[in-house]
Order: sequence, then structure tokens, then C-alpha cells
Amino acid sequence: MSDVLTEKPSTAPTIESLRVGIDIGGTKTDAVAMSHDGRVVQQLRLPTGFGPEAVLETAVSAVTRLAELAGISIAGFGSIGIGIPGAVDNGTGRVSHAVNLGLEGLDLGAELSARLGRAVRVDNDVNAAALGAFHLLEKSASHSMAYLNLGTGLAAGLVLRGQLWRGSRGTAGEIGHIPVDPNGPECPCGQRGCLEMVASGSAIARQWPTDDPKPARALFAAAASGEAEAIEVKTRFVENVAAAVRILVLTVDVDSVVIGGGLSSLGPVLLDDVREVLASWERASGFLASIHLSDRLAIVPVDFPAAAVGAALVGLG
Repeated sequence: MSDVLTEKPSTAPTIESLRVGIDIGGTKTDAVAMSHDGRVVQQLRLPTGFGPEAVLETAVSAVTRLAELAGISIAGFGSIGIGIPGAVDNGTGRVSHAVNLGLEGLDLGAELSARLGRAVRVDNDVNAAALGAFHLLEKSASHSMAYLNLGTGLAAGLVLRGQLWRGSRGTAGEIGHIPVDPNGPECPCGQRGCLEMVASGSAIARQWPTDDPKPARALFAAAASGEAEAIEVKTRFVENVAAAVRILVLTVDVDSVVIGGGLSSLGPVLLDDVREVLASWERASGFLASIHLSDRLAIVPVDFPAAAVGAALVGLG
């Protein structure tokens, strides 16, 4: 597997088989239309509204605009899927809560189905992104993958034998809330020293305050220039991202761990640093060397809409 996954090129769509995927984020909504062979043929981005009505209107606008771009009616789409942050019942399409979007108890799937006149399936955005990344791997259904989402928080999505694995209560992959430091900062989840508190965008923002709109990139740049404090914060961050990879491999023994989320925009520099930490652990441990941690790691391409692509797959049911 190559270090940075390769995005599939676009081709002319087969109109009757287009699948729609919508990734509703805290500030932006990405939408794609995919052809029957899994290639993105239309793509757009809209600002996300806040609150139930605004979120619904954003999703409807995205689907409507994709239909216009494709030159078909909404009824002509093969399927429609939504990825959204928060607690989601993928069976009913109900969003119990999504704090950053101002949602509490919204029957998103049913509401959108009523407005669009067709079935809409909904899943958590990390699960959707995991499907999108797995799609990009182009591996057989027997291949297993963990999608390590590095954003404001930290979580993973698991795809085993081509299917999402949510666990018995839907919490599979919530590795961000594994405590790794009993003396660490208190986590919003109520525990102390969780992995998310040291390996996420919020962790960087807390330890490296800056006015830069891209704090992680600013941190890596400062560390590269030799700033001692930046080197310390960056080292701690990278080591804990590597720890997340180790946790995923040792608990699930996946074939691949793919880094995604907002911080994946750091690209190969992040991948190389994390891989070097894993390699150093392998040099010190015959056991870790035997399971080839560093060889299992990859990263999604910058700006690849993994959650929107995955949402299109969610829509297939």
C-alpha cells in the first residue's frame, strides 16, 4: 500500500446510477455524486447552517444543486446518504445530539425523506469517512481497515470484511476516550488523561495557543524552525497519534490504519513522523517488529471528501 492513497479520477457519469453523499460538518457541508463504478463525478461545498431547520435546508440545497449539475431530477438519483457528527441511530436516521450543529433529537432521515420525496439514510460522519477511505483503498472485501479520524477530537471507524463494525452499543472505535495518563487533563467525557486530550486538534490548540487559522500547521512549522517548545508539543502529539495506531492494531489487528480528518491535511509530514515513531518502537521491541506496525499506515489525500464519499455508500444501505 502506498503512503498517500490515490484518489480515483472522475469520468463521465451514468446518470441513472448516480449516488449522492452529503457530509454535514460543523462549518461546511461537502456533497458528491458518485457513478455506479465508485467515481466522484460531481462535487460541491456549502456553508452549514446552525440549528435543525438550517441543517435540513443545507442538506436539501446540496442535493438540489447536485441534481442541477447532473441535469436530472432528485428522483433520478440511485440513493442518498448523509454523514453527520454526533450520536446517530443509523437504523432510524435519528440524531440524538450534535452539539456543534445545535441538534437535539432530530429525525434527520425522516425529515429529509419527506422533503426530498425519497429514502435517505444517515450515519455518523466518522463511520461514513471510514467507508470512504476503505473505498479509496480498492482492497478486497476480506481486507480490514481502521480509519483514524484526527480532527478537533479523535475517534476511529472500523471496516471489517467490507462492513462497518459499530460494536454492541455503537461505541466501537471511540479510542479517543481511552485514558493514557492518569495525571492528565480532565476530558469532557468525565475521565482524565484521555488519548483525545493529547492527540487531536483541540490538544494542539490547548498546548500551542496561536492566532493562526491552522494551528497544527503553525505548530509543525515552528518545530521545523527549531523552536524548543513547539518541538516538545509536536513530539508529544505525534507520539500519541502513533499510540492510537498501536491501540487499533493490537486490539483489532486491522490490515490498514488510514489517517484522515482535518489534521490529515498535514499530509506526508505527519505520516512520516508517525511512522518514524512506530519504527523506533519496532526497533526496541521484537514483538512490535513482528507485527509490522509502521507498514500498515497510510493517509488520505488532501481535500479528498472521505465522509461525503462514504455517505454515498451509506445511502446504498
